[in-house]
Amino acid sequence: MPRRRFAVLAVLLGLALALPLAAPAAGQAPAAASSSADRRVLQRYAADTWRSFELLLDPATGLPSDNVSAAGERSRYTSPTNVGAYLWSTLAARDAGIISPSQARRRIAATLATVARLERHQPSGMFYNWYDPASGAKLTTWPVDGSPVYPFLSSVDNGWMAAALLMVSNAVPQLRSQARALLDPMDFGYYYDPAAGLLRGGFWVDPPGTQCTTPGNYRGDVPDVLYTCHHYGSLNTEPRIASYLGIAFGQVPATHYFRMSRTFPPTCDWDWQEQQPAGVTRTYLGVEVFEGHYRYRGMDIVPSWGGSMFEALMVPLLVPEARWGPRSWGVNHPLYVRAQVEHGLEEAGYGYWGFSPSNNPSGGYREYGVDAIGLNPDGYASNNDNTLVDYGFGDCRPAQPLPPPEAYTNGVVTPHASFLALPYARRAALDNLAKLRRDFDVYGEGGFFDAVNVDNGQVSRYWLALDQGMVMAALGNELTGDRLQRYLTRGPVERAVRPLLAMEEFTAGG
Repeated sequence: MPRRRFAVLAVLLGLALALPLAAPAAGQAPAAASSSADRRVLQRYAADTWRSFELLLDPATGLPSDNVSAAGERSRYTSPTNVGAYLWSTLAARDAGIISPSQARRRIAATLATVARLERHQPSGMFYNWYDPASGAKLTTWPVDGSPVYPFLSSVDNGWMAAALLMVSNAVPQLRSQARALLDPMDFGYYYDPAAGLLRGGFWVDPPGTQCTTPGNYRGDVPDVLYTCHHYGSLNTEPRIASYLGIAFGQVPATHYFRMSRTFPPTCDWDWQEQQPAGVTRTYLGVEVFEGHYRYRGMDIVPSWGGSMFEALMVPLLVPEARWGPRSWGVNHPLYVRAQVEHGLEEAGYGYWGFSPSNNPSGGYREYGVDAIGLNPDGYASNNDNTLVDYGFGDCRPAQPLPPPEAYTNGVVTPHASFLALPYARRAALDNLAKLRRDFDVYGEGGFFDAVNVDNGQVSRYWLALDQGMVMAALGNELTGDRLQRYLTRGPVERAVRPLLAMEEFTAGG
């Protein structure tokens, strides 16, 4: 999140950060803000969100914990995604002038030095899913309850780590060699199943207890690993970051992009999905693609798996999908945001919106979303009372009555969802955040807490590295003209991925 170069700019930034961030008085709608006022709000959010990473970080290793409480208690586990989120958040903080370039460089160098010592799967170059942030040791016992951990190598988590390493190599020339030394061994071809044309969810090296596994090795030059029994088959989900990188690095064929489902087919064999899609079949690179969509409140939308915000909109924090795919993502992303807004304000009548996996204010972590725009038949509900819809499936499955607004009790809103919406609905996103601050105790020294039950006001007083990383990336792009996207896409990503997105036309609209 322009880099501070002159003393005058530093003074102006300090004045902006010192200004109070006012919310509307109770009972009043947030007033429309000028561009300069919006920028002050965004800058303040960025400065406070960055403080959460200072609380998350182990200063000895440079690794962030997965989460930290408002009382300052850090979790004793972290993941490749958390590390990646910290690295790009450090770039965002530098570019927004919150920390100096030299501070950012020192921080990133310390993290890279520890990452270089992490145990990983040497043949693939991939990182395991859980490490101790205080020591960097691979976890084999869960620190919360002592249960066994079966070390797993996730395709999507390694996608976010690889994305961050690529960004560092492009954004910090002094650390390019260190970042490339970590990035270059990572081979996403280990996840690619050529028979299905899809990526597996990941693999284990040793048997993972009772979990379903498929032995094999897609590279064929080392002993078998134990793959997950599932593939990532839905396009509009966050694992496509790994797909983009695998294609850009020449490890996965470009046709893989078109082998992922926009929706599943509309035939009765697929009537387990959320609703019966409509659409047409088109051919790209010799691959027939059913360009399906779901219908929701007058909008034709390519759904995500669960209807959550981060599935659809985390990847475009780093990849300018809407610009590269004006007839596909450029149509779908704004509609997806509009669907989330209308669900929260109209269908469920919460008065607030923004549904995405987050901490549950009642305890634990769970998935939230807008059920109707997710493929998953069980749905990601927007509330703790699990209010779902069933539109039926034509003649294959009868529709059920839609729940009335009063059925949507204990709705859970997460602020990071509003930040993901900034490029597509800035006014609505800023107003929603201001209303949350006005009505709930949802803001602390590290910015917005993770989630709030908008029915009873209960707040999860934690900051999560993943969710704060999405907030920092969104703010970094807003404040610097999408600079974080350019750090990722400069070079092979743009050359390989942009033509794929440019050729496709979704059937989304509305």
